[in-house]
Amino acid sequence: MHFHYSFFIIIFFTSLSTTISQPENHFLKPPSSSLHLQPQESIELTLPLSTTNLPIPPPECTLSVFNHSFAYTYSQPPFNVTYSPPLDCPPPWSHAVLQFSGEISGEQYDRIAGVWISGVEILRTSTPEPSENGTFWKVEKDITRYMSVLQQSNVSFSMMLENIVNDEFTGIYNVSVSILFYKDAEEVVNVKSRKLGLGLGLGLGSGLEFGDLGGGVYEEPADLVIPIADDGNQDYWFRIQSESEKIVRSIEIPMNAKRVVLELYVSHHGDDEFWYSNPPTEYIEMNNLTTSRGNGAFREVSVKIDGGLVGFVVPFPVIFTGGINPLSWEPVVAIGAFDLPSYDVELTPYLGTLLDGKSHKIELGVANAISFWLVDANLHVWMDKNSSVVQAGMGAIEPTEYEDEREWKFKQLDGSFEIEIERKSHTSGWVNCSLGNFTTSVAQKLKFENKIEFQQSGTQKTVEQKVKVKTEVKVVSDIGVLISSRSLKREYPLKIRTSTTPGPGEDTSSMITNISHELKEKSTSGNLQTSFQNVQQSGGSMLLKDHSVLSGTAQTHQTLSYKGQSGCFLRSAQTSGGELLRDDSSVCSSHLSW
Repeated sequence: MHFHYSFFIIIFFTSLSTTISQPENHFLKPPSSSLHLQPQESIELTLPLSTTNLPIPPPECTLSVFNHSFAYTYSQPPFNVTYSPPLDCPPPWSHAVLQFSGEISGEQYDRIAGVWISGVEILRTSTPEPSENGTFWKVEKDITRYMSVLQQSNVSFSMMLENIVNDEFTGIYNVSVSILFYKDAEEVVNVKSRKLGLGLGLGLGSGLEFGDLGGGVYEEPADLVIPIADDGNQDYWFRIQSESEKIVRSIEIPMNAKRVVLELYVSHHGDDEFWYSNPPTEYIEMNNLTTSRGNGAFREVSVKIDGGLVGFVVPFPVIFTGGINPLSWEPVVAIGAFDLPSYDVELTPYLGTLLDGKSHKIELGVANAISFWLVDANLHVWMDKNSSVVQAGMGAIEPTEYEDEREWKFKQLDGSFEIEIERKSHTSGWVNCSLGNFTTSVAQKLKFENKIEFQQSGTQKTVEQKVKVKTEVKVVSDIGVLISSRSLKREYPLKIRTSTTPGPGEDTSSMITNISHELKEKSTSGNLQTSFQNVQQSGGSMLLKDHSVLSGTAQTHQTLSYKGQSGCFLRSAQTSGGELLRDDSSVCSSHLSW
């Protein structure tokens, strides 16, 4: 484990401002920002459920789960109904798709929301900020991986959406949720994969679940899904307020488990909503600033078993519809805003520890966290149906390599802050089940770079961040034959530049914003390869008063592309002034390219 810190702090004790412009703030857009006289649709650009030219057959049946209005729900427990499988098309099913739709009118901030079945989270989402004449939106998500949960009867189906309604914020979110069940979709998609590559980006690559993505994490749904969540009396997700706050839950898995994957849901809010732009706390204290957005710009969600680190995730920086410049996100929202990603941690190498008939502690935490983060997880367990007990043992466990370099230089309100972090890990473990003795090895590599620059007395701010992740999973027989392998390379660069000047009116300011956001994924599973890229660029300006946008405009361009064994897909959209200027898409066969 290696650490390296460099600090260059220059402070002149002259008259300093006691406040700082927070360009990466959360704003309420003007209701009249759109020219539409009718309700406007808010859209997240995603891939279709099939990336082939073949149409998906109609669902066997559609189950309407609930229709509910979320008015004043702040600090209230989740909304609950009772769920059972539809009687007109009982399991087994080949696929299941969640349809989530909502509409709102009035004035309202965006809100975070989650959906659970029997305590198992199946969707993390957020809402649009409404236009003057109303806004509606829809989310479709393949939830086939939760098949074992969907087959349960008389269990809770819950949704959390904390909303505030008063004289100022009048918007009420009206939500409908349905599930589409398919019996024969496999004939169209040819493979049973549920997620892109290792499944580390569902939602960011949403729509890929029916495509040709063989060998993913959920190629076959798990036999059992255990929620790592709160009891639902107030929340299902855990609220992490600081780095010192750890979530610990005891689990006990079946003795015939042959594979285990932890699926992590996480979102960042409050003072950490824009964690990637937070300066060090020393900068805030030295300049006597009032902001509480400190602790630097590195966050890492950790997973531990009985106190030992088994997984780590730097989350994709989702920008909600009120973030940075809310005019950039109408009518097309930022990447992942309506279908936040989940992240998978392969725990099969640790079955030698977990299969001892005892309970074990799963711990979740967020490095450098400040208030607040919403975190929970699902433990997917595959079982050996031909054995009541499976033998397992630990293999090679290499110590995690960790390098941390930071360089801070500032004079009064101007300066630069750089962070570079690398982490590597390698684990392996064997499982002796009815099919044979197999060793699973997992290699992970993370590289994180972040640079923040303040100029012009802190009124100009630039954030540049690069995150690269590589994960490889291999399964080998006891005689050394490679049974399966898969790898995923992911990059998500982010660049934000803002400039703030005094506005024409009292207590107003003018802000210019430029945002570049991207996700790239390359996945290999056996001989199958896929690539996915989602690029979003936006420029705009706003006239602000406190947290309200008085006027402004923005232009956004987004291109989404995918290539796989069965075909390719391209979608491109452009917006300006709250209007969708174009939204074009095309599908090609595997031998074609764009």
